[in-house]
Amino acid sequence: MSGAGPPPAPTEAPPGLQAVLEHAERLRAEEDTAAAHDREATALYAEAQRIAQRVIAKPARPPVDWDRAIDRVVTSPIWGIPIMLSMLAVVFWLTIAGANVPSKMLADAFFWVEAQLAVGFAAVGAPAWVTGLLVHGVYRGLAWVVSVMLPPMAIFFPAFTLLEDIGFLPRVAMNLDRLFHRAGAHGKQALTMSMGFGCNAAGVIACRIIDSPRERLIAIITNNFVPCNGRFPTLIMLATIFIGAVAPPGFRSLAATAGVVGVVVLGVAATLIASFALSRTVLKGESSSYILELPPYRKPQVLRVLYTSLIDRTMFVLYRAIVMAAPAGAICWLLGNISLGDATLMTHVAGWLNPFGHALGLDGVILLAYIIAIPANEIVIPTILMAYTNSGQMTDLAGDSLVNVLVTQQHWTLLTAVCLMLFSLLHYPCSTTIWTIFKETRSVKWTTLAALGPLAVAFVVCFTVATVWRLIAG
Repeated sequence: MSGAGPPPAPTEAPPGLQAVLEHAERLRAEEDTAAAHDREATALYAEAQRIAQRVIAKPARPPVDWDRAIDRVVTSPIWGIPIMLSMLAVVFWLTIAGANVPSKMLADAFFWVEAQLAVGFAAVGAPAWVTGLLVHGVYRGLAWVVSVMLPPMAIFFPAFTLLEDIGFLPRVAMNLDRLFHRAGAHGKQALTMSMGFGCNAAGVIACRIIDSPRERLIAIITNNFVPCNGRFPTLIMLATIFIGAVAPPGFRSLAATAGVVGVVVLGVAATLIASFALSRTVLKGESSSYILELPPYRKPQVLRVLYTSLIDRTMFVLYRAIVMAAPAGAICWLLGNISLGDATLMTHVAGWLNPFGHALGLDGVILLAYIIAIPANEIVIPTILMAYTNSGQMTDLAGDSLVNVLVTQQHWTLLTAVCLMLFSLLHYPCSTTIWTIFKETRSVKWTTLAALGPLAVAFVVCFTVATVWRLIAG
């Protein structure tokens, strides 16, 4: 039997075909792929319209096309984005104003239960440290998260889902598509970013609507730069006490509102800048193109809206937050009640962090509070007040009492408020969002980048602002 012959030589493309391939490669490098897709889509729709005009009979006086009439305003270059911002502002106002009363009612009910639990533990002879750890630590932390987190989500998600159901959100994506395209991201990221205002974990889940894996990753990693409802209590409190205080009496409310809106705009800008940086570095690639067909405006399906917003979104996210928040309450209580020498562990750790916090325009207590509050941003201010008042458990203050502790006793200034607002906007996502990112990406690498990347940005921005502010102030 004869042995196998030598392997066949590789087939080379004929000279004519090789020239065609090289020419095609040059055209591909020179051509804007997205623009080519746009031209192709425009040509297809123009041809479809030409055929439709030939075969469809229309009445002499066709009825008014209300969808197109509304879209001329809603998607116009002049009015589109202002209308979008106005609608978002209305949703924010409804969420913030509408959540105050139920949040207080829930808090009062939960803290009444806490008092009864403490009495019950004492009745059965439980040691004081067990009562403190389980009731004033774990239970109080959970109560705070639920009372602060549930009402805003129960308002924001239905309102957001309602806008989605009537057909408004696709118009938002269309208005912002150009900005995200220039940043190397996908136009649908506008929708996932908007969902992040309610909860960043829900915004991460919403990134499933983006088909491109690369652009989906960009949307997931940058979703944290829009403030969720857990961060709004801190932002509103700081804007009211510090930004509103520097305005004339008749304009303080307006100044505080402008401060919060300004932070939201900075968050959107940070999202675009981070998307641009990622698309040019670790997630470099060709931008995908998609055709967004605007659905007709329609009456909302109320039952479906309520189910989707309250069950699929609110309860799902709240469950994850509760699971993550329980250890935080325990850690907070332990740090505030275990003493080492003449001070608690919370005081020692805050003192160790204080020089680093001062460089960022903050202090050690604020940094420690954000470390403890990784499970839920809702407990940041209660933890800060717990450390400042040495109360041994998370506490809440309002009005003059709050101003007295922060301004008079701890000497917070406008610089402290500005740096804290920036840090609250830019810092790492909560543990619920981090876990959701891992579940969506199945990657330790991208989860780590999504967690530590924003923290690095927060450090750089706060350090820069604090340094420049102090140089100018002398």
